[in-house]
Amino acid sequence: MRILLADDHSVVRHGLKQILAEEFKKAVFGEASNGRQAIDLVWKESWDVVVLDITMPGATGLDVLKEIKQSKPKLPVLMLSMHPEDQFAVRMLKSGASGYMTKESAPAELVGAVKKVLSGGRYVSPALAEKMAAFLAIDVQTLPHERLSDREFVVLRMIASGKTVSAIAKELSLSVKTVSTYRTRILEKSGMANSAELTRYAIQHGLVDQLPTTATAEA
Repeated sequence: MRILLADDHSVVRHGLKQILAEEFKKAVFGEASNGRQAIDLVWKESWDVVVLDITMPGATGLDVLKEIKQSKPKLPVLMLSMHPEDQFAVRMLKSGASGYMTKESAPAELVGAVKKVLSGGRYVSPALAEKMAAFLAIDVQTLPHERLSDREFVVLRMIASGKTVSAIAKELSLSVKTVSTYRTRILEKSGMANSAELTRYAIQHGLVDQLPTTATAEA
C-alpha cells in the first residue's frame, strides 16, 4: 500500500505516519510539504490514498483536490484539517473528497477513516453525519458563504485573514484584476459592502483560523 501525506508541518506528517504505520505494517509513505509538491507526486507516482491538509502554501488543499480529481478521479483523498467539520466538510465532499476529519480526532478515527475510503466508501464523523441528516430533513436557509464558488470561498478566507488583493493574486498566481473580480462577486453574493464586513462575517462563522493581525488594504 502507498500512502501520500500532504501537510506543511513536518511534525504533523511524522505523527500521521507513525499512527498509520502501526496499522498498515507494509505501507510505503510519501510526503509533500506544500500543494504544488503534492500535485507533482500524484502525477509522477502511484498512490492508494492521499491524506491532504486543507491549508498549505503553494496551492490550497481545495486546489490540490481538484487537480487530483481531474487527473486521477478514482484516487481516494481524505481531507485533514484544523477547521470545524460543519464549515468545510460538505464543500470538500462535493468537490470529490472521500472523507473529512479534523486534526483533533483520535488516532483510531484516522485509521478507521483511511480504511473506509480505501474500501470505496466515504468518511465523515458520526457527529457530522447527524448534522447532515438534520439539514436534509428541514428547509435550512443557505448562508452567504455557501453560495460562493470554491475559488470565491478561498478568496474570502484570504481576505478575512488580512491579505490584500495584490498579495492574494501573487499567492494564487492570478492577476490583480481577476482577484478584484472575485472580491466584487463575493460582496454581491454576500450582500456586504466591504472587506471589513467580510472579515467580521468570516470570524463569526469560523472561516478563518484567527483574527487577522493586519487590516485589509482594499476595504
